[in-house]
Amino acid sequence: MLGIDTVHFIMLVLLVIATAAFEFINGFHDTANAVATVIYTNSLKPKTAVIWSGLWNVLGVYVGGVAVAMGIMHLIPAEMLADHNVYKAMALIWAIILTAIAWNFFTWYYGIPCSSSHTLIGAIFGAGLAYTLLHPESSVVLNWQKIIDIGLALLITPVLGFVLALGMMYILFKVVKKKKIFKEPKEKKAPPFWIRSLMIFTSTCVSFSHGSNDGQKGVGLMMMILVALAPAYFALDNNKDPRDLVESIQRVESVLNRVDSTKLSYGEKQTVAISVAKFNALAADLSKVDKFSELPHNVVADARVDLTNSAKKLKALEEENSDAFVGVNKRDIKRFKSDLKGIDSYAEYVPIWVILLISISLGLGTMIGWKRIVVTISEKIGKTQMSYAQGATSGVIAASTISLSSVIGLPVSTTHILSSGIAGSMVASGGLKNLQTKTLKNIGIAWLVTLPITILVSGLLYWLFLSIIN
Repeated sequence: MLGIDTVHFIMLVLLVIATAAFEFINGFHDTANAVATVIYTNSLKPKTAVIWSGLWNVLGVYVGGVAVAMGIMHLIPAEMLADHNVYKAMALIWAIILTAIAWNFFTWYYGIPCSSSHTLIGAIFGAGLAYTLLHPESSVVLNWQKIIDIGLALLITPVLGFVLALGMMYILFKVVKKKKIFKEPKEKKAPPFWIRSLMIFTSTCVSFSHGSNDGQKGVGLMMMILVALAPAYFALDNNKDPRDLVESIQRVESVLNRVDSTKLSYGEKQTVAISVAKFNALAADLSKVDKFSELPHNVVADARVDLTNSAKKLKALEEENSDAFVGVNKRDIKRFKSDLKGIDSYAEYVPIWVILLISISLGLGTMIGWKRIVVTISEKIGKTQMSYAQGATSGVIAASTISLSSVIGLPVSTTHILSSGIAGSMVASGGLKNLQTKTLKNIGIAWLVTLPITILVSGLLYWLFLSIIN
């Protein structure tokens, strides 16, 4: 089955189930972010709200693109997933998944709005760091630039949510004439139609953006598993024709042969020489098959590494050394860039069934377990009850910030953006004294300790699993 032995196949199935379980827990862990405001303002009944939110989470995963998923995959160097010792890859992924599930479940049980993004990224970083420390002979280096970019996004977006919500509330105070929007919801009484529509709309937007960002994290995790354990079928897109890839490689080589090497540094010359050599070897292998799955596992796994690394380096080479490409006409330069992007697409893809599985897991999870965190989000951030305006403002800010991050390809925390947005709206209405410091302290502590704890636990689990294997 899939060209792997029975033990590996069983392990693959278990890891796929575990990833679906992680996304299911992510659903009910983060559901409150989307439904808290619409439930608390009596705009929708709880059952209706969570089903509606679940459906929009599913749609968000399905149509939200794969930029965030690829961002998650890039946290782990391609060489780690292509390790010919598949047991090391198994240990790596089990450490990541078990850490993420355990911390998500723990924080949900105690009603702490904790970030699934922090949890997963910390687990990936911890296991990856343990890999580099325990296997120095591999000379694999973590993608520090990607880690820094994501870390900054996780740090900046909650602050941005607070500031934007604060500013938006001040604007609403000035321009909105119907002051009923600033009133607290009456118990068990639905708000006027226009307020109710606004609350449902903002909740829908948060649900969709949550799916397009958080759901993609599960997609990225699933692709790590498939690439590592069944590379012949998933390391490269088997729906594409290898002959098309060969043609792209040949066109890229044609351009590289016309590059003025005197304008390149020694390291850049090496990049060109190594890329051409790897392309030639891969083209020779590809010319013998009709599908990538017909190649040996190790060849496909290595091809993915070579293609992604070479495409990235050659793209940077062209951007930084335009003088060296003076002898190449503009049409060929344009095609060169297009071919490099196309070469990258053979590795940066996601099968439709993966998106469907993750979207359904997230959607189903969204439909249960919402009560614990709804209370925290709705009642324990501010000292006064949440008004319609505060609920709508935090929802708009959260949805827009998350959507922008998804387009850029950065995973962010729905929990912390929405929580900080609510805090900002509360400050706008009553100053800092309107915040419940105990709740904010708990959220802040969870925000601070999630990364260190998940990094440590994931690293230790990888060491433990590796010790058992050895």
